[in-house]
Amino acid sequence: MPSSARLLIVAALVSAAACAPKAPALPGGSGAPFAEFASAYQQATAACAGVKTITLSMAMSGKAGKTSLRGRLDAGFAAPGRARLEGIPPFGKPVFVLVAEGGRGTLVLTRDDRVLRDSPPDDIVEALAGVRLGPDALRTAVAGCGFGIVPTSGQVFPNGWVAASAAEGTTYLRPRDGGWEIAAAQRAPITIFYSNYAGGRPGVIRLRASEGGQTKADLTLRLSDVDINTTLEPRTFQAELPEHPVPLTLEELRRSGPLGGS
Repeated sequence: MPSSARLLIVAALVSAAACAPKAPALPGGSGAPFAEFASAYQQATAACAGVKTITLSMAMSGKAGKTSLRGRLDAGFAAPGRARLEGIPPFGKPVFVLVAEGGRGTLVLTRDDRVLRDSPPDDIVEALAGVRLGPDALRTAVAGCGFGIVPTSGQVFPNGWVAASAAEGTTYLRPRDGGWEIAAAQRAPITIFYSNYAGGRPGVIRLRASEGGQTKADLTLRLSDVDINTTLEPRTFQAELPEHPVPLTLEELRRSGPLGGS
């Protein structure tokens, strides 16, 4: 695949040398039992639990593998299992469009007319950015609900944080203004951190993926133009294919993506 396509595959994100700040540390060890974990979780997720559709812009920065990334993504998500992601350059049309519906995704690299058809959306997202998340997981994450895991137990730590846990993972809650908000969520191998809350919703999301004890991807998303539960037309999740598409395989995408040289 030509080098120009490699730049497209990393979401039209230009190389950036800036280092990301150190990720917050999650509470360690055993906390004290916290019987009110269910009500605390319900309060922390009140603004995001009912999000069925969401559109937004995301200024993205960070690193996947050895590749530093910076750029903008415009996105739309709808339950169940529908997504649209566009890599937006400073000028002109999107350089890539990824649409997903019914468990299948199609990626179009608009400048090279390359098309990857009918692949698992989470595989495509992982090849693009190093984080394996499908449409519903992405919708829940950017809405501010972590992984949407309903907890079955809770512990409170000396710093006031609560770990609301289930077999699938843990949601970390922190006290704020007499209530609770989600500080982080963890479902191996991915951890999500939330900050810059306004109106009950986070303005900044940090995604970290690990593999073999090493950080595989560390991405920060700064959200803007967020619109919740509006009607999204079916064509939103349909790909506009080039007149003469050139097939692209998932393996090519993986080799040319940011983890390909890792």
